[in-house]
Amino acid sequence: MDFEIGPKAQEYLDRLRAFMDSHVYPAEPVYAAQRRTLAEAGDVHGVPPVLEELKSAARERGLWNLFLPDADQPRHGLSVLDYAPLAEVTGRSIELAPEALNCAAPDSGNMEVLHLFGTAEQKRRWLDPLLRGEIRSGFAMTEPDVASSDASNIRTRIERDGDEYVVTGRKWWTSGAMDPRCRILILMGKTDPDGPSYRQQSMVLVPLDAPGVKIVRALPVFGYQDQHGHAEIVFDGVRVPASNLIGEEGGGFAIAQARLGPGRIHHCMRALGMAERALELLCERAVSRVAFGKPVAAQGVVQQWIAESRMAIEQARLLTLKTAWLIDRHGGKGARSEIAAIKVIAPRVALDVVDRAIQAHGGAGVSDDTPLAAMWAALRTLRIADGPDEVHVRSVARNELAPYLKRSGDGA
Repeated sequence: MDFEIGPKAQEYLDRLRAFMDSHVYPAEPVYAAQRRTLAEAGDVHGVPPVLEELKSAARERGLWNLFLPDADQPRHGLSVLDYAPLAEVTGRSIELAPEALNCAAPDSGNMEVLHLFGTAEQKRRWLDPLLRGEIRSGFAMTEPDVASSDASNIRTRIERDGDEYVVTGRKWWTSGAMDPRCRILILMGKTDPDGPSYRQQSMVLVPLDAPGVKIVRALPVFGYQDQHGHAEIVFDGVRVPASNLIGEEGGGFAIAQARLGPGRIHHCMRALGMAERALELLCERAVSRVAFGKPVAAQGVVQQWIAESRMAIEQARLLTLKTAWLIDRHGGKGARSEIAAIKVIAPRVALDVVDRAIQAHGGAGVSDDTPLAAMWAALRTLRIADGPDEVHVRSVARNELAPYLKRSGDGA
């Protein structure tokens, strides 16, 4: 296995690091101040102007839609492995960098779905403005009344009525839906409740302004209201054209798996970017503070924190890069166990590193004076989002046991 990225990816990486230094990091306090001003005016999910400035600057530098290997404009040609280190760098400023590059969730996953499965008209109507960064989107899968990690539990109905589909149900944690730029949702619901468990679900495009779409509330994450927001939404007999179906009826589960595989590389590498920045903050804090007559960095326990953090980050990165390498060569099915493993390991490692950095900062670590508290909230949530840790651990165990069960003749 060779994890060295190609010359084109290295050029993008150098350009991105320079952009982070010249534009993104200096914009962080500006973004925070603009969000406070908007919130004080009652617009919690308003878009700080600095975001559009960053998007323009990134696009001028060709740092745009890098996550999509064969997007039409431009045709970057980056593999999943090539994109992985770029995703890690953007994770160092998780609120700004991914969106500045038009690589933020849930838009990136939605764009991949439309790119792979959308019709020509769906691409023209929704994918093209998403690729241009003119609108944002949401992904509506999770429901409040069922364990949504098991897709067969989903209750939202998508029923055919002539030339339309009628959508009825309730979703929550619909990421992106509170952003004033959000125009379209990709919704997963059941078209055939009595069919085979993995053929019951379909995906359909639902405009956010369609009659019957009712946003109930915005959901905070550990008290944080993300700018793009996470919404609870009721779909009360929402009618959309039958042409809004993505792919085929019963294809929703397969589309979801195609969406989540490469997307987990993005999430995991961004998590490691947060971990790297947290480790830097931990080291800077350790050498700048004196306790009990010597620098904090001289304390054995702090040295242990630093060493354990470095070792864990390197291990998690190597497994994530291996997974990206496997996806490039064998697709998501060929990396099923590794995809599940990194979804557990990367957030867990990053969360441990951030927690140590918070401890080293004392009261400052749980305040908004550092990015650590917000990082912790995001990473702790990632252990639930896109399936809780336990579901992925179960997948790894089942893949590991499969050949033994086959030999023993036990299909349990």
